[in-house]
Amino acid sequence: MTRPPTAAQRRVIDAADPVTGRLRGTEAQLAALVKRGLAFRHPRPPRDHFLTPAGHRLRESSGTPEPADAAEPSAPAASGVFAARTGGEAEAETGPARLREVHSAWQGLLELRRMTTPDGATGRPCAWERAHLVQAAALALEAAGHRPAGAVGGGYRVRATPQPEAVAVREPDPEALRACAATLEKAGWQAGEHTEPRTGARYVLASPRRA
Repeated sequence: MTRPPTAAQRRVIDAADPVTGRLRGTEAQLAALVKRGLAFRHPRPPRDHFLTPAGHRLRESSGTPEPADAAEPSAPAASGVFAARTGGEAEAETGPARLREVHSAWQGLLELRRMTTPDGATGRPCAWERAHLVQAAALALEAAGHRPAGAVGGGYRVRATPQPEAVAVREPDPEALRACAATLEKAGWQAGEHTEPRTGARYVLASPRRA
């Protein structure tokens, strides 16, 4: 269990920008938050500090922070603390706490795009997303409010495919499937509908856009 931050560190976290997670504090406070996996330092000037997804979750709650992966502090789902719903989970937590988690993870992903793209753009997927295609596509869908499938029934399901850099999104409702494709396009993916040759079922094939 990670030791909770001090009162002074907590004030720094609470005062962070609610959207970007940008932090203001002393060098010692910021360095301590980085060490805990609650913040990271931007590699480019002016080298400001920002909350990681774990830091965002702590800011939005009063609980003790969960351990974060210090090697990849800004990568959503990389630490195992958060995982986007890919569809088909037997038990799925719902409610305000889950919505906050998803929002924080999506904001963290946008910040990761900004800090790892030469022009600082957030409109196209970054290297982490290309290495975690299913999780990245599922996070984009869940953050946009689409309903993941349960163990049975409707909802989206995101699965890997044999095709390089591509995932398949299945959703039994045709209108909901088209909405999933539109969301992925808006999130920086190329998405198109296809038909399964043997079953005739429609699905979306999506790949991260490079430019």
